[in-house]
Amino acid sequence: MPASGLAREALRFIIHLAGRAAGGPLSPSVRFHMLLYGSTDSGHSYKVRSFLLLADLAHEYRWIDLNRPRAERAQDFVAASKFGEVPVLVDGGRSLCQSNAILVYLAQKTGHFAGQSAEWQAVLEWLSWETNRVGFSVPNLRFSLLWARQPPEVLAYLRRRAEADLSTLNHFLSSSEYLLASGPTAADISCSAYLFWLTQVGLSEADYPHVQRWLTAIRSLPRWRHPDEALRPEVP
Repeated sequence: MPASGLAREALRFIIHLAGRAAGGPLSPSVRFHMLLYGSTDSGHSYKVRSFLLLADLAHEYRWIDLNRPRAERAQDFVAASKFGEVPVLVDGGRSLCQSNAILVYLAQKTGHFAGQSAEWQAVLEWLSWETNRVGFSVPNLRFSLLWARQPPEVLAYLRRRAEADLSTLNHFLSSSEYLLASGPTAADISCSAYLFWLTQVGLSEADYPHVQRWLTAIRSLPRWRHPDEALRPEVP
Protein backbone atom coordinates (compact mmCIF):
# COMPACT_ATOMS: atom_id res chain seq x y z
CA MET A 1 0.00 0.00 0.00
CA PRO A 2 1.38 3.45 -0.89
CA ALA A 3 2.38 5.75 1.95
CA SER A 4 -0.65 7.96 1.33
CA GLY A 5 -2.90 4.92 1.65
CA LEU A 6 -1.25 3.92 4.89
CA ALA A 7 -1.73 7.43 6.21
CA ARG A 8 -5.43 7.33 5.33
CA GLU A 9 -5.82 3.97 7.06
CA ALA A 10 -4.02 5.25 10.15
CA LEU A 11 -6.19 8.37 10.24
CA ARG A 12 -9.38 6.32 9.86
CA PHE A 13 -8.27 4.04 12.69
CA ILE A 14 -7.51 7.00 14.99
CA ILE A 15 -10.92 8.51 14.24
CA HIS A 16 -12.68 5.29 15.11
CA LEU A 17 -10.62 4.82 18.25
CA ALA A 18 -11.84 8.24 19.30
CA GLY A 19 -15.39 7.06 18.64
CA ARG A 20 -14.77 3.98 20.76
CA ALA A 21 -13.47 6.18 23.58
CA ALA A 22 -16.80 7.98 23.41
CA GLY A 23 -18.58 4.71 24.08
CA GLY A 24 -19.27 3.20 20.66
CA PRO A 25 -17.86 0.16 18.83
CA LEU A 26 -15.37 0.47 16.05
CA SER A 27 -16.90 0.89 12.61
CA PRO A 28 -17.03 -2.21 10.37
CA SER A 29 -14.82 -0.23 7.95
CA VAL A 30 -11.93 -0.79 10.38
CA ARG A 31 -10.93 -4.34 9.52
CA PHE A 32 -8.84 -6.72 11.57
CA HIS A 33 -7.11 -9.68 9.97
CA MET A 34 -6.77 -12.41 12.52
CA LEU A 35 -6.17 -16.15 12.49
CA LEU A 36 -8.25 -18.49 14.62
CA TYR A 37 -7.28 -22.09 15.27
CA GLY A 38 -10.27 -24.19 16.29
CA SER A 39 -11.84 -27.59 15.92
CA THR A 40 -15.13 -29.39 15.37
CA ASP A 41 -17.14 -30.08 18.55
CA SER A 42 -15.14 -27.56 20.59
CA GLY A 43 -17.56 -25.17 22.27
CA HIS A 44 -14.61 -23.12 23.45
CA SER A 45 -13.52 -22.66 19.82
CA TYR A 46 -17.11 -21.82 18.99
CA LYS A 47 -17.19 -18.93 21.47
CA VAL A 48 -14.39 -17.14 19.64
CA ARG A 49 -15.52 -18.11 16.16
CA SER A 50 -19.04 -16.90 16.96
CA PHE A 51 -17.77 -13.56 18.28
CA LEU A 52 -15.75 -13.00 15.11
CA LEU A 53 -18.68 -13.94 12.87
CA LEU A 54 -21.29 -11.95 14.74
CA ALA A 55 -19.03 -8.88 14.87
CA ASP A 56 -18.19 -9.32 11.17
CA LEU A 57 -14.46 -9.21 11.90
CA ALA A 58 -12.17 -10.32 9.10
CA HIS A 59 -10.32 -13.48 10.04
CA GLU A 60 -9.06 -16.80 8.79
CA TYR A 61 -10.38 -19.95 10.46
CA ARG A 62 -7.91 -22.83 10.50
CA TRP A 63 -9.28 -26.21 11.55
CA ILE A 64 -7.15 -28.45 13.79
CA ASP A 65 -7.64 -32.21 13.91
CA LEU A 66 -7.61 -32.96 17.63
CA ASN A 67 -7.66 -36.69 16.95
CA ARG A 68 -4.06 -36.45 15.82
CA PRO A 69 -1.37 -36.76 18.51
CA ARG A 70 -0.11 -33.36 19.60
CA ALA A 71 3.33 -34.02 18.16
CA GLU A 72 1.77 -34.59 14.72
CA ARG A 73 -0.33 -31.45 14.59
CA ALA A 74 0.55 -28.53 12.32
CA GLN A 75 3.73 -26.88 13.50
CA ASP A 76 2.35 -23.35 13.20
CA PHE A 77 -0.43 -24.33 15.59
CA VAL A 78 1.99 -26.06 17.97
CA ALA A 79 4.13 -22.91 18.02
CA ALA A 80 1.13 -20.64 18.67
CA SER A 81 -0.66 -22.74 21.31
CA LYS A 82 1.17 -22.62 24.63
CA PHE A 83 -1.17 -25.22 26.14
CA GLY A 84 -1.56 -27.32 23.00
CA GLU A 85 -5.31 -26.64 22.97
CA VAL A 86 -7.89 -24.82 20.88
CA PRO A 87 -8.90 -22.10 20.53
CA VAL A 88 -5.89 -19.96 19.75
CA LEU A 89 -6.24 -16.52 18.20
CA VAL A 90 -3.25 -14.95 16.46
CA ASP A 91 -3.52 -11.20 16.02
CA GLY A 92 -0.63 -9.12 14.79
CA GLY A 93 1.86 -11.85 15.59
CA ARG A 94 0.52 -12.20 19.14
CA SER A 95 -0.94 -15.55 20.20
CA LEU A 96 -3.85 -15.58 22.65
CA CYS A 97 -5.38 -18.65 24.27
CA GLN A 98 -8.25 -19.65 26.58
CA SER A 99 -11.65 -18.82 25.14
CA ASN A 100 -12.99 -16.36 27.71
CA ALA A 101 -9.68 -14.50 27.86
CA ILE A 102 -9.85 -14.16 24.07
CA LEU A 103 -13.41 -12.84 24.30
CA VAL A 104 -12.24 -10.19 26.77
CA TYR A 105 -9.42 -9.23 24.40
CA LEU A 106 -11.75 -8.95 21.41
CA ALA A 107 -14.42 -7.00 23.27
CA GLN A 108 -11.89 -4.53 24.61
CA LYS A 109 -10.10 -4.17 21.28
CA THR A 110 -13.12 -3.77 19.03
CA GLY A 111 -15.87 -2.50 21.33
CA HIS A 112 -18.22 -5.20 20.04
CA PHE A 113 -20.23 -7.18 22.60
CA ALA A 114 -18.64 -5.23 25.46
CA GLY A 115 -21.89 -3.80 26.83
CA GLN A 116 -22.04 -0.37 28.41
CA SER A 117 -19.01 0.75 30.38
CA ALA A 118 -20.91 0.33 33.65
CA GLU A 119 -21.67 -3.29 32.71
CA TRP A 120 -18.11 -4.46 32.13
CA GLN A 121 -17.71 -5.84 35.66
CA ALA A 122 -20.91 -7.87 35.17
CA VAL A 123 -19.57 -9.22 31.86
CA LEU A 124 -16.45 -10.43 33.65
CA GLU A 125 -18.54 -11.98 36.42
CA TRP A 126 -20.58 -13.98 33.90
CA LEU A 127 -17.43 -15.13 32.11
CA SER A 128 -16.02 -16.36 35.41
CA TRP A 129 -19.30 -18.04 36.31
CA GLU A 130 -19.38 -19.79 32.95
CA THR A 131 -15.92 -21.25 33.48
CA ASN A 132 -16.88 -22.97 36.72
CA ARG A 133 -20.54 -23.71 36.01
CA VAL A 134 -22.24 -24.16 32.63
CA GLY A 135 -18.86 -24.20 30.86
CA PHE A 136 -17.89 -27.11 33.11
CA SER A 137 -21.04 -29.14 33.55
CA VAL A 138 -22.50 -29.31 30.04
CA PRO A 139 -19.24 -29.94 28.12
CA ASN A 140 -18.07 -32.56 30.61
CA LEU A 141 -21.44 -34.31 30.52
CA ARG A 142 -21.32 -34.21 26.72
CA PHE A 143 -17.77 -35.57 26.61
CA SER A 144 -18.64 -38.30 29.10
CA LEU A 145 -21.62 -39.41 27.04
CA LEU A 146 -20.15 -39.18 23.54
CA TRP A 147 -16.44 -39.86 23.79
CA ALA A 148 -15.33 -41.20 27.18
CA ARG A 149 -18.18 -42.98 28.90
CA GLN A 150 -18.12 -42.51 32.66
CA PRO A 151 -19.72 -44.49 35.52
CA PRO A 152 -23.42 -43.79 36.21
CA GLU A 153 -22.67 -41.84 39.39
CA VAL A 154 -20.37 -39.48 37.50
CA LEU A 155 -22.94 -38.93 34.78
CA ALA A 156 -25.62 -38.30 37.40
CA TYR A 157 -23.42 -35.72 39.14
CA LEU A 158 -22.69 -33.88 35.89
CA ARG A 159 -26.35 -33.94 34.90
CA ARG A 160 -27.38 -32.43 38.25
CA ARG A 161 -24.74 -29.74 37.80
CA ALA A 162 -25.95 -28.98 34.27
CA GLU A 163 -29.58 -28.80 35.38
CA ALA A 164 -28.68 -26.47 38.25
CA ASP A 165 -26.72 -24.22 35.90
CA LEU A 166 -29.57 -24.07 33.38
CA SER A 167 -31.92 -23.19 36.24
CA THR A 168 -29.62 -20.33 37.25
CA LEU A 169 -29.59 -18.98 33.71
CA ASN A 170 -33.36 -19.41 33.47
CA HIS A 171 -33.81 -17.36 36.64
CA PHE A 172 -31.66 -14.45 35.50
CA LEU A 173 -33.16 -14.45 32.01
CA SER A 174 -36.69 -14.29 33.40
CA SER A 175 -36.31 -10.54 33.75
CA SER A 176 -33.97 -9.69 30.87
CA GLU A 177 -33.75 -10.53 27.18
CA TYR A 178 -30.00 -11.06 27.48
CA LEU A 179 -27.69 -11.47 30.46
CA LEU A 180 -26.99 -7.71 30.51
CA ALA A 181 -29.63 -5.03 30.08
CA SER A 182 -27.95 -3.31 27.12
CA GLY A 183 -28.17 -6.33 24.82
CA PRO A 184 -25.97 -9.23 23.72
CA THR A 185 -22.42 -9.23 25.10
CA ALA A 186 -19.47 -11.57 25.33
CA ALA A 187 -21.23 -13.02 28.37
CA ASP A 188 -24.08 -14.31 26.20
CA ILE A 189 -21.69 -15.66 23.58
CA SER A 190 -19.75 -17.56 26.24
CA CYS A 191 -22.61 -18.87 28.36
CA SER A 192 -24.63 -20.07 25.37
CA ALA A 193 -21.86 -21.78 23.41
CA TYR A 194 -22.37 -25.38 24.53
CA LEU A 195 -26.14 -25.04 24.87
CA PHE A 196 -26.73 -25.35 21.14
CA TRP A 197 -25.79 -29.03 21.65
CA LEU A 198 -28.18 -29.66 24.56
CA THR A 199 -30.00 -32.45 22.73
CA GLN A 200 -26.74 -34.42 22.67
CA VAL A 201 -26.84 -34.68 26.46
CA GLY A 202 -30.53 -35.43 26.73
CA LEU A 203 -31.58 -32.00 28.00
CA SER A 204 -34.32 -29.88 26.49
CA GLU A 205 -34.47 -26.12 26.04
CA ALA A 206 -38.23 -26.35 26.55
CA ASP A 207 -37.70 -27.25 30.21
CA TYR A 208 -36.07 -23.83 30.67
CA PRO A 209 -38.38 -21.43 28.79
CA HIS A 210 -36.39 -18.25 29.43
CA VAL A 211 -33.20 -19.99 28.29
CA GLN A 212 -35.06 -21.21 25.20
CA ARG A 213 -36.24 -17.68 24.38
CA TRP A 214 -32.69 -16.36 24.91
CA LEU A 215 -31.13 -18.98 22.63
CA THR A 216 -33.75 -18.19 19.99
CA ALA A 217 -32.80 -14.50 20.22
CA ILE A 218 -29.12 -15.36 19.79
CA ARG A 219 -29.93 -17.57 16.79
CA SER A 220 -31.69 -14.56 15.25
CA LEU A 221 -28.64 -12.29 15.42
CA PRO A 222 -27.19 -11.38 12.00
CA ARG A 223 -24.41 -13.75 10.85
CA TRP A 224 -25.10 -16.32 13.59
CA ARG A 225 -24.13 -19.86 12.69
CA HIS A 226 -24.74 -23.13 14.49
CA PRO A 227 -21.48 -24.55 15.91
CA ASP A 228 -21.61 -27.58 13.60
CA GLU A 229 -21.48 -25.20 10.63
CA ALA A 230 -19.17 -22.58 12.14
CA LEU A 231 -16.48 -25.06 13.20
CA ARG A 232 -16.24 -27.32 10.18
CA PRO A 233 -13.10 -27.03 8.04
CA GLU A 234 -13.38 -24.26 5.49
CA VAL A 235 -13.02 -25.26 1.84
CA PRO A 236 -10.50 -23.02 0.04
